[in-house]
Amino acid sequence: MGDINKESVARAYARWAPVYDAVFGKVFAAGRAAAIAAAEAHCGPQGGRILEVGVGTGLSLPSYRSVNRITGIDISTPMLRQAAERVAAQGLTNIDALAVMDAAKLALADASFDVVVAQFVITAVPDPEGTLDEFVRVLRPDGEIVLVNHIGAESGARWLFEQGFAPLARRLGWRPEFPFRRLTDWARRHGRVRLLERRAMPPLGHFSLIRFAHA
Repeated sequence: MGDINKESVARAYARWAPVYDAVFGKVFAAGRAAAIAAAEAHCGPQGGRILEVGVGTGLSLPSYRSVNRITGIDISTPMLRQAAERVAAQGLTNIDALAVMDAAKLALADASFDVVVAQFVITAVPDPEGTLDEFVRVLRPDGEIVLVNHIGAESGARWLFEQGFAPLARRLGWRPEFPFRRLTDWARRHGRVRLLERRAMPPLGHFSLIRFAHA
């Protein structure tokens, strides 16, 4: 079974860009809201600097409180073009930057963000563990990583379906069979992060909100 690469993901999301909001906007709304709430709870009432990786068309951007400063990155230029149009149309003044960037090679300074948010990203990057390492690098001490993602089943009918669907899903831009243990194994190996929370998210509880603390 082949795996995904940066070029195939960029091509896939260029195809998704014109219809992404219509297809996924409402479906993933609860996950987006939960991720934003978790990020803002960590930053507190005074706000903080938040990096949103895989910002896509910018669906999340209007929901952040204005006291937070947001930087958004994505591998897809067409998706980011829509995010920039959203920022301009809604007059969002707390968006510091929107940039095309590889999540595994962030052109950002060490310890420069209070929270890294990545929604529906970790199963769609070629090197999930290396990408998570980059998230930790750009986090300030005591910062948080907030993920929302589909997590693969460990057994049963859904596991069988995900294994069979995986080749097609890779062409669409993600891995449906991604197991939670890849995240916990990464955290254990890294040594400077600890799992804070895993919470089931719609649709159907097949997605999870996952939070890691930078120890």
